[in-house]
Amino acid sequence: MKPSAKFTKGTTATALVWLAGNAPVLAGTFVYVSNAEDGDIGTYRLLDSGELQPGVRVRAASVVMPMAVSPDRRFLYAAIRSKPYSVNTYSIDSGTGTLKLLATAPLPESMPYISLDKTGRFLFGASYGGHLLSVNAVGSDGRVAAEPLQVIPTGRNAHSIRTDENNRFVYVPTLGSDAIFQLVFDAKAGRLSSNTPAVVLLKPSTGPRHFITSRDNKFLYAVNELLGTVTTFSLDSKTGLLTEVGSASGLPPDSKLGPGAPRGAVGGSNAPPRNTENDIWAADIHMTPNGKFLFISERTSSTLGLFSIGAETGKLTYLESTATEKQPRGFAIDPKGRFLVAAGEKSETISVYAIDQAIGALRLLQQAPGGKGANWVEIVGFD
Repeated sequence: MKPSAKFTKGTTATALVWLAGNAPVLAGTFVYVSNAEDGDIGTYRLLDSGELQPGVRVRAASVVMPMAVSPDRRFLYAAIRSKPYSVNTYSIDSGTGTLKLLATAPLPESMPYISLDKTGRFLFGASYGGHLLSVNAVGSDGRVAAEPLQVIPTGRNAHSIRTDENNRFVYVPTLGSDAIFQLVFDAKAGRLSSNTPAVVLLKPSTGPRHFITSRDNKFLYAVNELLGTVTTFSLDSKTGLLTEVGSASGLPPDSKLGPGAPRGAVGGSNAPPRNTENDIWAADIHMTPNGKFLFISERTSSTLGLFSIGAETGKLTYLESTATEKQPRGFAIDPKGRFLVAAGEKSETISVYAIDQAIGALRLLQQAPGGKGANWVEIVGFD
């Protein structure tokens, strides 16, 4: 089943005012989608009805990919994965959602993932091809310092980096070495050091990729690219150490896909070509704000997998998969947990779904025009 081809061109009066930019619009919820092939960022207004109104396309650079929003929602950061590797800082207008480029700073490598600490004073980067992580200071004006505070080697294919909910610990899944690096974070100095033990190992050929932590900081959930599973870890908030407690598949029981293998970094690979048509190729992971449901994207089947989350145990139970945009690398859930927005790297539309608050099921509301190579989605809400 494919999503319906219903398009909304953003021709309502409110949309026209926003697109024109000639008058203020009440604060709301805004969606940003990075389009790697077009080299720009699509901007949208998400209405309370779930309607997505297209805005302007903001120029970035070739192969613009991961994005991150500052905790105070004043700035959006977009990493450029073509040379020279860099990160753009944009200011976010809270009334209109308009992005304005403030600065560009160099990054030490091609970064498929960036994030900020809970204070917004430090930018983290994880490099798949460079097998490293970096830390850069961020000024009060949102500008990223040109010289990194740290560049730290990791295992093979570092694929994401985030703090825990208390801003005391940082984790880095390394897909090629089937490990998650555990680090202690000094939030005053912006420096990372290895925890003891330094890594937690997963089974060979698991491929941990992206992760999220529960709001109560008791659990960490990592999506595994090569198996389409999510591994649940208990998180000790005092020590920062992870303990694996379970794993659940995000694919339907009748799926014909088989285990995948690590793929080359942007810019090519030395590995011989292989047929990947039936490889599992999981990508992104997000949780609803109420902590009841978790979603992952799987690119080969172009689906979104849904899990329920045990309130006390954190246990995941697979519920169903929903067809979505072709090759869905990135998606996001709005801050109120009502809508999910998904993009596809091989699709020129983006889909908006209503999330059933009782059972988590997705209902397609709209497909809006998008860009080429859409790969990352950020949603920012203002009251």
